[in-house]
Formats: sequence, C-alpha cells, structure tokens
Amino acid sequence: MSQLGVNIDHVATIRQVRGGKEPDPVKAALIAELAGCDSIVCHLREDKRHIQERDVRLLKELVQTKLNLEMAATDAMVKFALNIKPNQVTLVPERREELTTEGGLDVISQREKITAIVSLLQEQKILVSLFIEPDIAQIRASAKTNAMMIEIHTGQYANSINPEEELEKIVEAVSFARKQGLRVVAGHGLTYRNTAQIVAITGIEELNIGHSIISHALFVGLDEAVREMLEIVRG
Repeated sequence: MSQLGVNIDHVATIRQVRGGKEPDPVKAALIAELAGCDSIVCHLREDKRHIQERDVRLLKELVQTKLNLEMAATDAMVKFALNIKPNQVTLVPERREELTTEGGLDVISQREKITAIVSLLQEQKILVSLFIEPDIAQIRASAKTNAMMIEIHTGQYANSINPEEELEKIVEAVSFARKQGLRVVAGHGLTYRNTAQIVAITGIEELNIGHSIISHALFVGLDEAVREMLEIVRG
C-alpha cells in the first residue's frame, strides 16, 4: 500500500500574494496530518517565492509524521538542511524563471557534486532522495551517488495526450530502480483523476501530491481533500 505525502507549497503561495500571515502553511500541514497523510513536503526555493525558512523551522518542530524538504543542490541549501535536520531531503533542479519544477535532476552531469551532498546529509541521518526523470541512465547514476531513494518525476505522464506510453516508462524505471537497491517514490502533476494508475505500479512506496489537493481544498476543505486522495492512494 502506497503512502501519501502532502506538499503545502501552494498554501504559502497564496499567503505570499498579500505578504501577510494567512493562510498559514504550518497550520495546513497539521490539518493534513490529522486527516491521515504520511508525510509533509515543502520546497524551500532560493528565491523564497512561497515557503520561507521560518516555515521550515516551525514544521521541523511540529510535524509528527515525516518532514520532506525539497531543495536545490547548492551549498547554501545544504548548510540550511544540516542545521534544520529534516527527516528527508529531496534534491530537485531549480530555475528562477520556472513556474514549478519542470523536470528531473540531471544526476549524470552533476554526479560528483551530488554524491558529496548525499554523503554530507546521510552522515547526519537525513534520508536523501533524488528527483529524476523515469530514465534508466539517470537511475543508474543516482544509484552510484549512494542516495537511498529516488522520486520519479510524473509530469510527462500527467500532461501527456498519450499517458499509457509515459506510464510504461515509469513502470520500467521503477522496476530497474528497485533492482539497483533504490527505494522509489513518485510525484508531480498527479491529480484525483490520474493517480490511481500510478498507485497500481508495484514498487512505489509513496506519492507526493500538492497542487491538486490544495486546489480541491478550496471547495471541500483541506481535511476532506486529503482524505479523498488517501482513498485513492491507499486503495
């Protein structure tokens, strides 16, 4: 049975539009936990467009499940993570001009750097996951960094007019990653309509979903939105 990680970034996005204190992403995290989710995910971007450092510090104190901090592979972010010590760090690519993460990390071209970061974080008992495309070469490179986990980018599947072809790539990627000894999670672009097909793939431990849950919460409330997604993920 897969688990559900709820990404709370877009609660902070709404807050930052007005520059005030509401809505509070930390409160959203606690509601999501009470509704039954298995982890809280947040992405602290270098430009601080939504989640702020203070949010992460509060989340580390208050989250009772697991705190998964998404971040770029930079010296400044590694220093912050080593100070905060979240349960998990997911290394993601980051470009200031993008609206959201547009693809997976290129581990092949940055393997030496990423390996060093993985070592620093895992020495402090922080689980490291690498956010990558469902690509065999990238998975092979990820395994060589000694990271314990990868997160398969499901964006191409979610946006494709031919999702079955993209789904097959994910199935093959998950199978290969498991053979390499990697734990596997997945996320990006997943909704109440397309998540069931990903859940059905053997070997995926957890799905990280944010935008669709927060959007649905505008109409049914966050507690109900999380519970409805949990029915799909655990079904």
